Amino acid sequence: QVQLVESGGGLVQAGGSLRLSCAASGRTFSNYAVAYFRQAPGKEHEFVAHIDWRGGSPHYVDIAKGRFTISRDNAKNTVYLQMNSLKPEDTAVYYCAARPFRASVRGDEYVYWGQGTQVTVSS
Repeated sequence: QVQLVESGGGLVQAGGSLRLSCAASGRTFSNYAVAYFRQAPGKEHEFVAHIDWRGGSPHYVDIAKGRFTISRDNAKNTVYLQMNSLKPEDTAVYYCAARPFRASVRGDEYVYWGQGTQVTVSS
């Protein structure tokens, strides 16, 4: 069992930055790939970024490329999502999720989920 706790969300003006954290406890976190998804009101769940269990092969949805960076510190059992140049359309609840070893863009392939953290970007 892996427990995930997100933090770092909040209200920021357009063009600003936030860093989300996904802290894990339980099984050996370094064996798990982690992804971030988001869901805006009235919209479907959307893949944002993922990173594999070794910290390599970060992958982003097109709208996040060049603005968001996913990274992990296995010594701290934490994955980070640095979000820069935020836009109002980035407003959503952001969730981190984990699955063993190999990352995926499909939410239904992730076993463990955090509770979500709200990100609101004002124009």
